[in-house]
Amino acid sequence: MRYSQALIPTRKETPVDAELPSHRLMLRAGYIEQLTAGIYTLMPLAWRSAQKIEKIIREELEAAGAQEILLPMVQPAEIWKLSGRWDHYGKELLRFKDRKDQEYCLSPTHEEGVTDLAKRHIRSYRDMPKNLFQIQVKFRDELRPRGGLMRGREFIMKDGYSFDVSYEAAEVSYKKMYDAYTRIFKRCGLAFRAVEADSGNIGGSHSHEFQVLAQTGEDRILSCPKCGYAANEEKAEVKRTVTATAFSPVASTPAREEIFTGDAHTIDEVAAFLKDDANNSIKTLVYLADGNPVVILMRGNDNVNEIKLAHVLGCENLVMASDNAIEEIMHAKVGALGPVGVDDSIPIYADYNVALMHNCICGANHTDHHFLHVEPGRDFNVKAIEDLILAQEGDACPHCGEKLQGFKGIEVGHVFLLGTKYSEPMGATYLDANGDAHPCVMGCYGIGVTRVLAAAIEQYNDDNGINLPAVIAPFHVIVAPMLMKSEKVVAAAEKIYADLRAAGIEVLFDDRDVRAGVKFKDDDLLGIPYRITIGERNLNEGMVEFKHRADADNTKVALADVVEVVKARVMADLEIGRQ
Repeated sequence: MRYSQALIPTRKETPVDAELPSHRLMLRAGYIEQLTAGIYTLMPLAWRSAQKIEKIIREELEAAGAQEILLPMVQPAEIWKLSGRWDHYGKELLRFKDRKDQEYCLSPTHEEGVTDLAKRHIRSYRDMPKNLFQIQVKFRDELRPRGGLMRGREFIMKDGYSFDVSYEAAEVSYKKMYDAYTRIFKRCGLAFRAVEADSGNIGGSHSHEFQVLAQTGEDRILSCPKCGYAANEEKAEVKRTVTATAFSPVASTPAREEIFTGDAHTIDEVAAFLKDDANNSIKTLVYLADGNPVVILMRGNDNVNEIKLAHVLGCENLVMASDNAIEEIMHAKVGALGPVGVDDSIPIYADYNVALMHNCICGANHTDHHFLHVEPGRDFNVKAIEDLILAQEGDACPHCGEKLQGFKGIEVGHVFLLGTKYSEPMGATYLDANGDAHPCVMGCYGIGVTRVLAAAIEQYNDDNGINLPAVIAPFHVIVAPMLMKSEKVVAAAEKIYADLRAAGIEVLFDDRDVRAGVKFKDDDLLGIPYRITIGERNLNEGMVEFKHRADADNTKVALADVVEVVKARVMADLEIGRQ
C-alpha cells in the first residue's frame, strides 16, 4: 500500500478527552474516528489489525472443533423473556419496537439466540457435542462509554457456545476452549493471565477471565508466584490459618461496657482513641439486598467483597445503604454502628475472621459511643458466618500460603460453564439412550476483538507512538525514501517495495513528498514493527538503513541483502505468532 493512497489521518495534537494511551494513540495514528459517544469507525489500519486478530481466533477455534455461524443481531423479546433476562439485563440492553409494535433488542450477547437454534436442531444425545461461534458487531448501551475501543457502546466480539450431554462432557468442551484461548492470546503476542472470575449476569457455575497485563487496566488481579493460582480480585480467596464457622464465646471476657468516644468515628480513629489495634474492632456495614436491609460484619481492616456477598445473599441488586437509610434501619448514625441490639428482623452476616474475635470493640448504635469487651456469641449472634473478605496483595494464597502479588489487567476474554441456565427455561433438551429428556449442558466463550487491539496498544506503546507485534500490526514494514525528488532513491525504494511484497511481506510505502522528520514522526506513531530508510548518501555506498520500531538506532544493511534480512526477521516474528 502506498501511503499517498492510504487513508491514514494522523494528528499532531493529543486529544484532550482521551484518558487511556490506546485511545489517544489510536486517534492520533488514524486508527479510529469517533462517530458519536462510544461508537467508532475502524479506519484501514485498525481494520487490518482487527482482521489479523480474527484470523488467529478462527484458526484456533476451528482447530479445537468449533464451527462458525452468524446469528441475527436483532432478536425478538420472546426468547429473552424465556431466559428471564428481558427484565434483568438492565439498561445496557437496547430495546425497541418495530412497525407492528413487536418488541426486539439489539443483542449484546447471544445465549438466547444460540439456545433457540440448538432447541430446533439438537434432538438426541447423538447430536452432541456441538460447539458454535461467531464474530459479530455488538451493541451495549453503556451509561459512560470511555477509553475508545476499551469500553465503547459498539464493538466487535467473538462469542461461542458449546452444547453437551452432561457436566462432565461440558467440562471437556470448557477445557478445550480454555486451551484455545490461551493459544490465541499467546499468538497475539500478549502478556496475560487466565484468572478465576465471577460469572456476572451471564451466569453459570464457574468461569475464567483472560486478562492482558497493563498498568492502565481497570481490573485487579491477584496471582501466586509459587503455585500459579490466579483470580480476579472479585473472586480471589485467602488462606486462613483457622476458619471458624461458629462463635465460641470466652467466659473470661468482662461484661460489655459502653464508653464515650467523641469525634472518633472511623475504625482507625476509634483504635487510636482507645490505643488498640484496628483489627480488634468490628466493622459494621449496612446494605440493601433487593431493597431489604442486611447488616454485614467484618474485622476492622478487612473489606467486604460485594460479589461474594451478593452470592451469599442470593440477591439481584446489592447496594450500600445511604446515611439516611442507615439511621432509619439502625437508629444510629454512621460512625457508631454495631451488631449489639440490632432488630431481630434484620439478618446479620459475619465474615469468618469475625468468628475468631474476642473481647473486641464495636459501635454502640448510640452517636459518639462504642462498646468495649464485646464477645461475639454472647453479646450478639448472626444468621450466618461466610467468606466475605476482599482479598488484597500480600494476603496468603488459598492453595499454598505464599503471598499473593497484585497486577492490573484488561479483560479481553471470558469463558463460562453455563450449565442449564438457558437450556432449561428455553426448552433446549435432548433424548438420552433410554428416550428420557434432559436439558443440554452449555458453555459460553467470549473475546472482545476490538478490545484485544486496544489492550495490545496499552501494552505496546512508548513516547513516540504504537509498537505492535508483527503478527497483529497493520503492516510489517515501512519503506521510507528520504528524497522523493531523487530518481535513484525512488527507484531503489520502488524495487525494495516490490520485492518485499513478492516475498509475502506486508509493506507500507511512505511515498509522500514531505520532510524526513515528518515521515519519521508519523511512521513511529503507526505501530509498524520495521522501517527501511533510503537516503542518497547511504545509497551511494550500496547501503540502506534498517531498524525495529523498538530499537534506538538504525542498522546499515547492504541494498542487495535488505529484502532477505527483512524477510528473515519478519518471518521469525510471524512464526512466533503461530506457536
